[in-house]
Amino acid sequence: MKSLFCDLHIHSCLSPCGDALMTPNNIVGMAFIKQLDVIAVCDHNSARNLPAIKEAADMMNVLLLPGMELTTKEEAHMLCYFKTVEECTAFGEEIYRHLPPIPNNEKFFGRQQVMNAQDEEIAVEERLLISALDLSFEECAGRIREAGGLCVPAHINRGSNGVLNALGFLPENVHYDALEISKKVTMPPVRLDGYRLLESSDAHYLENILEPQFALSARERSIPAVFEAIAGHS
Repeated sequence: MKSLFCDLHIHSCLSPCGDALMTPNNIVGMAFIKQLDVIAVCDHNSARNLPAIKEAADMMNVLLLPGMELTTKEEAHMLCYFKTVEECTAFGEEIYRHLPPIPNNEKFFGRQQVMNAQDEEIAVEERLLISALDLSFEECAGRIREAGGLCVPAHINRGSNGVLNALGFLPENVHYDALEISKKVTMPPVRLDGYRLLESSDAHYLENILEPQFALSARERSIPAVFEAIAGHS
């Protein structure tokens, strides 16, 4: 077994709340400097920057676990992970159809930049990505599972978008592959027995990307092995 240092929740400049410096090469370069083995870039309701980030990650020998952060109808945040960029991009296109056609206000929310592997802007996403989907928490989880992804409710004990604050409880009729928690916030009295717990940065700025402090135990240094480790099959 190998111990792989991870940060599995990072935002790029595609997310309106992501800093303009969160470009593909800057994100991967910071992960490389911090000696992380695996990163997951999870922009809000979109996977459009993942191809460029994957190219940068391959160049710097950093593993990229493709992901997104969905906003459910109840405004709870849910991470999803896939084995390949192609699978995640296809799922992102499906999810986009459930995003309301609310235009982004760049002056208020920030620019939503689609980048290439040279950190050049190639498009701007016009629809506000942080809007809530027209899919419920249970529906989002079900669609992730049907598409072959992993379902991980995000920062469950932090902020109004953590499921424990958004819903007041962790639904029991939903399959979770893991739960993301924040150790900076007191955990409410909820049973987490049997769940794999992940700790990530939710970084919107380069300096917030994790130091090598959270590790997964995987059978090898590969994305399939990381995928298995999160799902609890390693």
